[in-house]
Amino acid sequence: MTKTVTLTIDGDSITVPEGTTILEAARQLDKDVPVICYHDATTANGLCRVCVVDVNNGRVLQPACVAACTDKATVETRNERVERSRRTILEMLNSAVDLAEAPEIQDLMDDYSVDRERFPDAKRREHDLKDDNPFYVRDYSQCVLCWRCVQVCAEDAQYTFALTLDGRGFETHVSTAFDIALTDSPCVFCGQCIGVCPTGALKPKVEFGIQQGWSMEDIQRSTRRPRRKNITIED
Repeated sequence: MTKTVTLTIDGDSITVPEGTTILEAARQLDKDVPVICYHDATTANGLCRVCVVDVNNGRVLQPACVAACTDKATVETRNERVERSRRTILEMLNSAVDLAEAPEIQDLMDDYSVDRERFPDAKRREHDLKDDNPFYVRDYSQCVLCWRCVQVCAEDAQYTFALTLDGRGFETHVSTAFDIALTDSPCVFCGQCIGVCPTGALKPKVEFGIQQGWSMEDIQRSTRRPRRKNITIED
């Protein structure tokens, strides 16, 4: 027999199987808990902390995507404390990353009345555009380090392991092993990383070319792999 726990979320009682996350339970009650790093197709790691909720008025807020429901718990998904935490996280993220092409995050910033100029002197995470293959470009200046692309490239879907994390602290960024070109990596260009990216950090080459105003000829040229030279083996 499956063990269950009963808790209250924003005043509504719900009974769920033991091990159910607060995010899953909240969604069953149609509660809107925002997420950035979480994706239904990838393993939850509680990285971004935008989904934090107040559990039993505890000392620290809990990430709803990984925190399991507990019996008789009282959860608040959007009190003043939770709003302040989410607002600060979004303001710090906006101060360091180019979020111009992240519409869902922009909507969150509007919803939480984010002060987009709160940290005017903050250091920006800036990276050169990586255009090393015919299929898509990588602009890690727009990367929020949600880890979705790394996960979907690994055990969560593709088992290719072409992407990883490099650097430490503020300098952490998504990369290939030893920073080699994608064409030299195990990447099979399946496109799943693009599908889970919440920002413009990963983008199909055709879409990028259209945004840049390239001509059709330029787009066709940029998306064409060079032909391999014929190798003649002499006796």
